[in-house]
Formats: sequence, C-alpha cells, structure tokens
Amino acid sequence: MALFSDVLLTVDYDRTLTAPDSTIPERNLDAIRYFMENGGVFTVNTGRSVPMSKAFRDKVPVNAPLLLYNGSAAYDLQTEKLTFSHPIALDVWDTVAACQNLLPELTVELQGVDAHYLFRENPRWAAFCDRQQCAHRFAKPGDDLGEFLKFSIYGAFKDDTVNSLFHGTPEELGRMDEAEALLRETFGESCEVFRAAARIIDVHAKGVSKNRSARELQQRLGRKLLVCVGDADNDLPMLLGADFAYCPADGVVADRFENVCPCAQGAVADVIYEKIPEILKKEP
Repeated sequence: MALFSDVLLTVDYDRTLTAPDSTIPERNLDAIRYFMENGGVFTVNTGRSVPMSKAFRDKVPVNAPLLLYNGSAAYDLQTEKLTFSHPIALDVWDTVAACQNLLPELTVELQGVDAHYLFRENPRWAAFCDRQQCAHRFAKPGDDLGEFLKFSIYGAFKDDTVNSLFHGTPEELGRMDEAEALLRETFGESCEVFRAAARIIDVHAKGVSKNRSARELQQRLGRKLLVCVGDADNDLPMLLGADFAYCPADGVVADRFENVCPCAQGAVADVIYEKIPEILKKEP
C-alpha cells in the first residue's frame, strides 16, 4: 500500500493554495505531485465555478473531480461533465429580480456551468472575469442559463483581482453585512448564504457545503481519511467536518484550527510533508 493511499486531501484555492497575489507557490505544486505519486487523492474544493476554474486547471495537478461552487457540484476534468450537482430549487429569473430589487447598488451575478452571467452593464465586472479567464456574458429574461447552481453578490470592483474583494471600508463591510442578512431573510428557507470574502456573498442550495461535497467524493472513492485545508468563513463547514483540518497562519479563521505556514510560503505543502505523515503514524 502506498504511503498516502488512505487519504483524500481537499483544499481551498484562493489564499490557501495560492498566495494573496493569486500566484501558486511552486512548493505547493511539488508537494501535490509527491502526494499523488504516493497514492493520495487530491483535489481543489473552492467557491469558484466551472468557468472560473479554467484559471488554474492547467497549473494544479489533481486526480479527482474538482469540487466547485462551494460544494454545489463536482466536475470531472477528463469527461468535462459534472460528476454530481445540487441545484437551487428556485426560479432563476424571479431570484435575480428579487436580488436586484433588494440590493440595487450591488452586483448580482449568476455562475453557470458554461459562463458567468450579469444582468446590468458593469465594465469592471467584465475586466474581473477576463482576469480570471472566466467566460462571461450578459443575460436577459428567457435565456437558458443551465443548472441554477450558485449566485453571488459583489461589492464594488476596485480593480480586476480577487484580492481586492477581501477588503473594504467599514461602510462597505457594513453594507455587505446588511446584504447578507437580507439574503438570509429572503432565501433562507431554500438556500445557504455564505460570506465567501469581505465583499462577496455566495448563495447555494439548502444543505450545500464544501464538507458535503468532500464527504460525497470520499464515499465515491472509498478513502478512509478526509484532510482539508482552508482559510475563510466559507471553508468552516469543510474544516469542521473533516477528519483533520488545517489553516494557513494568515487565514481569516486561523484562530480556530491548527495552523501551518502562511499561504504564500506553501501552506498546502506543510500539510503534505509534515501534518499528514504525523496523522498516518498515529492511525491504525
């Protein structure tokens, strides 16, 4: 039996696998290859969609379906099809209209399987999608947008990077707090509402979480141990539900979990080279 053959490792992408500037430390990539060569199963477990995952598909080695949309779906890169999915049980156009009425100054985006969709002109949103190598287009009522897996609410786009959405003024953050509460009040019976970053709110089907998708994948693959790494509030279900959980020292939720080095220094590599061997020494 290979060293890591009992282990499924799922890790968040932004500011866990990547540094804050969205680059991926080479140390992480070397460690992932070593992990897979020695029997481990590795995949990314992220809020990103199928279109937005294109930014890293050619860079990050995986040997299992990607876990996307904060757990709403798994996507097999070999077949280019969803392995499983958990759509939102609401009418997409009624939902978009309700969000735009509730939050007129914020950006409402639907994340489909083929593209991200917007419903009002926003050149900065388009530049953001271009930076992420993410297919995007404007949609109008009646367009077929595919499975309704996730929608997101963004604060103002200050530049075209993900990192800018992790920060905000007290006034901006207060407005996002209000928006999060409104979304829970409006859609809470049918949906989960996640604060993915300081100025990003994600909404998914009821019961969806990164933990649910990781456990579903673990069951399908027959792996004994689930090890997870994440940094932010939307990672909490995954981290709390894992057999073993770790957080970069500079993560938002670092005070709640065992820490590894800051994300820019190769947090995932620390888990592979140091933490998982410690776990396996103690496991029967």
